[in-house]
Amino acid sequence: MPQPKHLTKLDLPVPAPDPTEDDLKKYFAKCREKLGMVPNVIRTVAHNPKKARTFIATYNELMLGESKLSKLEREMIAVVVSSANRCYYCLVAHGQAVRALSGDAQLGEMLVMNYRVAHLDKRQRAMLDFAWKLTEKPFDVGDADRDALRKAGFDDQEIYDVADVVAFFNMSNRMAHATDMMPNPEYHGMSR
Repeated sequence: MPQPKHLTKLDLPVPAPDPTEDDLKKYFAKCREKLGMVPNVIRTVAHNPKKARTFIATYNELMLGESKLSKLEREMIAVVVSSANRCYYCLVAHGQAVRALSGDAQLGEMLVMNYRVAHLDKRQRAMLDFAWKLTEKPFDVGDADRDALRKAGFDDQEIYDVADVVAFFNMSNRMAHATDMMPNPEYHGMSR
């Protein structure tokens, strides 16, 4: 049974096929070139060009910018946060990214369902435990949690980067829930 066909449950002026602003039009083209599609989250946010630029810049800096965290680690965080939040959009989209970056379809599925069953190294386990706790019980995060990351080999900049990715995906998950945003159906069959 296919997922629902709506982009969101809000009646937003989604640019189709491209926005009128040249920079966003170029970004749409870049997405099509690299991914074969424009992610629905980008199509949705593009109804407000100023917010679209902010979202794209923040996402690109967090997920593609310079960091000691690998791209795979950042995607793993996105999936675990989205699992805690039960965010369908991000579980589908970022679960696919984990499958693609790791070359392991099972890892992507384990992180979507229950990251604790995955065979992870000490660093990854500590990182994902922190991401889960910061999502589920942010008010309980304290020195012991940061120390656990340090013991697993994270420096303070990396701890900040982990927290930054966790925070971004908590925000994104809430927007996806609030709008009932659907992921591009193409993600389901990719990297299997």
